[in-house]
Amino acid sequence: MRILIIDDDAELCALLREFLRREGYASECENEGRRGLEAALHGDFNLVVLDVMLPGIDGFEILRRLRQHSKVPVLMLTARGEDTDRIVGLELGADDYLSKPFNTRELAARIRAILRRIEPRDAPAAGRLEVNGIAIEPGSRSAWRNGQPVELTTFEFDILETLMRTAGRVVSRDALMEQMYNRKATPYDRSIDMHISHLRKKLEQDGKPLIKTIRGVGYQFSRTYDEETVQ
Repeated sequence: MRILIIDDDAELCALLREFLRREGYASECENEGRRGLEAALHGDFNLVVLDVMLPGIDGFEILRRLRQHSKVPVLMLTARGEDTDRIVGLELGADDYLSKPFNTRELAARIRAILRRIEPRDAPAAGRLEVNGIAIEPGSRSAWRNGQPVELTTFEFDILETLMRTAGRVVSRDALMEQMYNRKATPYDRSIDMHISHLRKKLEQDGKPLIKTIRGVGYQFSRTYDEETVQ
């Protein structure tokens, strides 16, 4: 697994590269925004660790341009307490975020959780699944809405598959956090919520809800558009 670090703090980059080497990852570092974007677009990396504040172009612009061409997982580094930065990063397509300063063990845990989503699965994938106009093919990790292909990130696909396989039943937010990130949900962690928001924008049409929020509980994929839900 190869990781690209885009951060203008050269000392932090050196420390992270050594830490990641001990964790079994190869890594490279870029300290300037434009060079970082170029490396992310054309380098063969499994994950990008991306800081928000960068010279040249900032992390948000890098992420926006990167998502136009690549699905490579991105872990954003944000300033502690900057909720807006976290939300913007997730809206632009980041897979997860971590606030600075951070514990390197937590960084490693979040990297493992993200990379686990893209590892080949040992068991054969189940066949095509169709619910309420949405179809997915786990083997090729493809999705369609009313026969038209839909581009999904790794996390979006995994959340969608989980919800579709339990269509009509509620999946708790805690269960999704544990499955996707291998950590418990906190009141201020918006990762799952933002991925759900992206799925709704990509899948729902004509104002008909597919993924319903059950207040205080979690999410439900509707088997039919008129399925009654108690909120």
